[in-house]
Amino acid sequence: MSHRAGKPRVGTFRYPIRVERLDGSASETVEALVDTGATYTWIPQPVLERLEVVPTTRRRLQLADGNIIEREAGQIRITVDGESVFTLCIFGDPETMPLLGAVTLEEFGLAPDPVRQRLIPVVGLLAMAGSGT
Repeated sequence: MSHRAGKPRVGTFRYPIRVERLDGSASETVEALVDTGATYTWIPQPVLERLEVVPTTRRRLQLADGNIIEREAGQIRITVDGESVFTLCIFGDPETMPLLGAVTLEEFGLAPDPVRQRLIPVVGLLAMAGSGT
């Protein structure tokens, strides 16, 4: 993977997140790279194994160089700034940096502000006319 631990790319930043088992019995805080170019959240497999997260499916992913890889995925709970959501997460390669991906950001209703290096609330979209009040 191209996101080995190290300096983030321009326009990205790191943000603390808490990764938890679904039942909340085990958790670990990691610094994740906020990356809207990544569809799913990516957590290194050793972190997920320590939390005893079980893979339940697999996902195909396209890398920046065009190559396609397939990885295991499972449900986790992620907490950002005191709010938690359940989300699908990819079991990442051991030496890679955690990524907070677009799906999870949308589930939180958050968008990155790369200038101030923070996450900001955004209004969700509803593609339905005449929903009333």
